[in-house]
Amino acid sequence: GGLLNQQDIPGQFGAFVSDPLKNILWHSAFMALVVFVVARGIHKGLEAAVRFLMPVLFVMLVGLLIYAMTLDAFGDALHFMFKFDPGKLTADAVLSALGHSFFTLSLGMGAIMAYGAYMNRGDSLGSSVVTIGILDTMVAIVAGLVIFTIVFSNGLDPAAGPSLMFQTLPVAFSQMPGGIVLGGIFFTLIVFAAWSSAISLAEPAVAWAVESTNLNRVVATLLVCLPTWVLGIGCALSLNAWSDFTILGSNILDFLDKLTTNIMLPLGGLLIAAYCCANRYCYCDV
Repeated sequence: GGLLNQQDIPGQFGAFVSDPLKNILWHSAFMALVVFVVARGIHKGLEAAVRFLMPVLFVMLVGLLIYAMTLDAFGDALHFMFKFDPGKLTADAVLSALGHSFFTLSLGMGAIMAYGAYMNRGDSLGSSVVTIGILDTMVAIVAGLVIFTIVFSNGLDPAAGPSLMFQTLPVAFSQMPGGIVLGGIFFTLIVFAAWSSAISLAEPAVAWAVESTNLNRVVATLLVCLPTWVLGIGCALSLNAWSDFTILGSNILDFLDKLTTNIMLPLGGLLIAAYCCANRYCYCDV
């Protein structure tokens, strides 16, 4: 792992996000990949890839957890994550936790409906829900322990937000034999996870547009993804060129994050549940 200077990694990440052109180019490339798949239709190849690659990602995450357990700061990470402080249990904290749970489980955004539409008739919806909830929580705990152990080991700020993963895990990989290769594989899998998630978010809207109008799939995909691409450019620029532009005290990225995660997702999920119950669409087979 000698190709990376671990002290320079946070600075390298900061330099990357501060470059407007790089952010827009990578964002555009990512959206182009999403459009390519959704416009052509989701085939079994993507599902097969997800079935293989996501377990590989989890195995690598467990390997990182084992590595983290060898560090002195592992106890600090446990304390940081699991120490209960009643004074911090505020309304804002509860709202943030609720929003995060909806976000991490893809509730209130149509993604689960996209996956559910491809379930076999004999599959138990209740069992699937329980399994997904347990596995999602396990992955979150493992990832948190890995990241915060490395944070405390290297004197980083635990309140840095989502960027922590890109500042801490490269440090861990840089300290491992073959870390450059392992790190490359790991972050490639992360990109694939984000790509498949973006596809599942676009698919419900595109499917609705195709079924409800005379639009062909390519046009429907462009109509759905183009506004997303534009908003993404605003988010990318909010980290650099437009960092001084704020909405209700937050930059564009943080504002949209709070709006969607803390308000739109819980509200959307509750409205969907209310609609289903009112129309007797509830399904409780466990």
